[in-house]
Amino acid sequence: MPDDVINHELSLVWQQIFTWASWAIVAVMLAIAVTMWVRQRTPFYLIACLAAGVAAYAEPLYDVAFDLWFYDAHNGEPGAMWSHFTAFGVVQPNWSHSGYVILYASACLYAGRRIYQGRLGGKGLFVIWAAEIAASCVFEVIGTGTDVYTYYGPYELRIWNYPLVIGVLEGTQVVLFTIVAVHIWRRVESAWGLTSLFIVFPMTFFAANFGIGAPIIIALHLDGAEFSRGLVWAATFLTIAMCAAVVNGLTRFLPDPIGSGEPEVAPEPASSVRA
Repeated sequence: MPDDVINHELSLVWQQIFTWASWAIVAVMLAIAVTMWVRQRTPFYLIACLAAGVAAYAEPLYDVAFDLWFYDAHNGEPGAMWSHFTAFGVVQPNWSHSGYVILYASACLYAGRRIYQGRLGGKGLFVIWAAEIAASCVFEVIGTGTDVYTYYGPYELRIWNYPLVIGVLEGTQVVLFTIVAVHIWRRVESAWGLTSLFIVFPMTFFAANFGIGAPIIIALHLDGAEFSRGLVWAATFLTIAMCAAVVNGLTRFLPDPIGSGEPEVAPEPASSVRA
């Protein structure tokens, strides 16, 4: 870890903005999720949000693989971050959980029902992918550009300080999680079955980021003479191309309209949940 990264000053103002603004957005999302639960009689939306938030406890694994560092120093001393734990030497901000909910569960709120009903086509899925990439870029360009955190690795193709390949991977992970989550929603026999999303989220998160993202992870961490900017460029474009291929493949897994012959079992109302 470079000393200049470790000792970089955390912006206390932007830490407050990220913390309070992100948790305020999550409060709104949770209120929407509960309202949709009451109206549609399914806890799917709320559980999807909670699953994303809980999964943020595994964020240190991502940080190590993708060279992400949350700034923690102020006036030359560590401990400035509002943190709740540290793993692999990376201090974790408490807004990582709110960030996960915003970045990774929002598609379940605005597109989950449409996918569930079989009303989303392949073009629509690519629109969601593009929207999620854009949302990721906006969120993280702000964070990396305001002295809150950084991707310190030797990335290429950055937007401001933010590696574009990270945004593409994140958008892909969102689409993958949303599609798998909706398929589970259509097939579980009770609302209790939706708690499996707490397992599905980390599975899809690491499948996308560590699986599809393997080329860029390896290229960033090649040792000594084996490292080259050319390989990072190649790995960047290869990873982006693989993401596009995965999303194209996921269009084949979009559910058919309910009643068209595809087997599914909708969750029971909350009032009749059984084990």
